[in-house]
Amino acid sequence: MSHISLLDSLYLVFRAESRSITPENPTGEKNKGGMAKEGVASFASRDLGQGWKVSPYIRIPAGETAIIADVKGQGVINHIWLTPTGHWRFQILRIYWDDELLPSVEVPLGDFFCMGWCEYSPLSSLAICVNPGRAFNSYWQMPFKKSFKITLENIGFEEVVLYYQIDFSLREISEEVAYFHSQWRRANPLPYKEVFTILDGVKGKGQYVGTYLAWQVNSNGWWGEGEVKFYIDGDEWPTICGTGTEDYFCGSYGFEVDGKYQVFYTPYSGMHQVIQPDGLYKSQQRFGLYRWHIVDPVYFSRDLRVTVQSLGWRSGGRYYARQDDIASVAYWYQTEPHNPFPNLPSRDFLEVV
Repeated sequence: MSHISLLDSLYLVFRAESRSITPENPTGEKNKGGMAKEGVASFASRDLGQGWKVSPYIRIPAGETAIIADVKGQGVINHIWLTPTGHWRFQILRIYWDDELLPSVEVPLGDFFCMGWCEYSPLSSLAICVNPGRAFNSYWQMPFKKSFKITLENIGFEEVVLYYQIDFSLREISEEVAYFHSQWRRANPLPYKEVFTILDGVKGKGQYVGTYLAWQVNSNGWWGEGEVKFYIDGDEWPTICGTGTEDYFCGSYGFEVDGKYQVFYTPYSGMHQVIQPDGLYKSQQRFGLYRWHIVDPVYFSRDLRVTVQSLGWRSGGRYYARQDDIASVAYWYQTEPHNPFPNLPSRDFLEVV
């Protein structure tokens, strides 16, 4: 559903009940918000008491996993807002639908919200917004038929402070809906003459709806000549093959204006982050790019694979198969059950250094 049709439906009356989960109402029950009597802000609220922001956040010790939400029922997650401290690659977001044992979403927290380099950058788009100073927002619509559970694992060395709010509606869901999925991958560096796999092993029916890339260039020169390719339903050669990386992200000519990279973010695509070397400790250039297939989803009936080439130029006007550091997040909807995801790598491989 496009943003236009969503606006057109705002005046319609639905049989739905709005709910919200926060640290002060961890179950999201009706008439239960702001009831905490004890919490992390008890000292600050001691003169005012219950109903005055007694428990606005949680603490997640190193090595522990917090259950952010665990809801029974049928409905749709409409919005997720949170703001974490710490190293965002060391916090693993997982979402489970309908009592499943394996998560349908398993992504480092920063990468899910297009902040894979663990540095704040403003981002304004339809699906993801990142607002000052580090407010992460997801507007992906996430239906569930029986239940949903959201967890955050802290694999880092320090305690994480997390403020959060999850807004959802309880309503009847069609049997034909697909479930939201998201998966993270990384190659550091990409082996010579190999393509980077954004997504593979998907079995089922659904549609691909988004890509985020955290791209570090490991050599000089232009890095975005490679094609993004979609292999759909048994393809040996891709059905969809673009003309270049910057073209896939809806830019052109190396995102360059007057000899400099041009940061941009639009409702559907952008290169919202460019991190330059500082001449001291920051070395390679780093980029954050997103592309939402909201009005142009890629449909598949049996299986799907998505890849991108790391391609530049070398002497003699020849292509150069680069060996860059690339991390990706794929976003898609599909029928359940889904294939198990590849295991996340170790903390040291996850780390941004």
